Amino acid sequence: MSRLRTAPTKSALLNLRKQVRFLEDGHALLERKRELLTRLVYQHIKDYQARKSTAHQSLRIAYRWLSIAQLRMGDRSIAQATLGASASTRMKVLPRRSLGVQYPSVEASVVAPQPVGLLGTDPSFDEARRAFAEAAVHLAELAAVEMALYRLISEQRKAQKRVNALKYNIIPSYKKVIKQIAEALEEEERGTLFQIKRLRDANQANAAR
Repeated sequence: MSRLRTAPTKSALLNLRKQVRFLEDGHALLERKRELLTRLVYQHIKDYQARKSTAHQSLRIAYRWLSIAQLRMGDRSIAQATLGASASTRMKVLPRRSLGVQYPSVEASVVAPQPVGLLGTDPSFDEARRAFAEAAVHLAELAAVEMALYRLISEQRKAQKRVNALKYNIIPSYKKVIKQIAEALEEEERGTLFQIKRLRDANQANAAR
């Protein structure tokens, strides 16, 4: 028969037809989930591209201010000043879930830089601190979107594989077995009817004698 080995009985036929309806319903749900995941993936791709551009721009600004600070203060003074610098960002990572896919989201903000208590620092040093803090916020948000995009794509591919497996392998296998059982039952019914007809003809012949 097929990979699905089952006896050619009416109960087996009814059971298989019920299973096929269940599989077809599951296929429809998975197909819907795949479509929604694909839509989410495209939304996150647009968000990722926008945040990536913003992060790169903020890094360019931060490094420009750092170059100015290096020219005005020197590397040694900057290194000493950073020893007393406090954190310039506040970040919190929270879990999010969409269509059964969990990924992190980031709440990040810039904290007003505190004075380092060092004489001789140039205003460009504070500008560099602020610019790098903003860049760090944009990079954290970009990383969260990138992680979400990776997990959504992974789940979308899994859903696609399951949809294909049901559509091209599992459901056709069940339908093939259903067809074989139906044909076997029809053949058995024809054989039974033929035997009944022979017995009836034989009885009629005996009665005519």
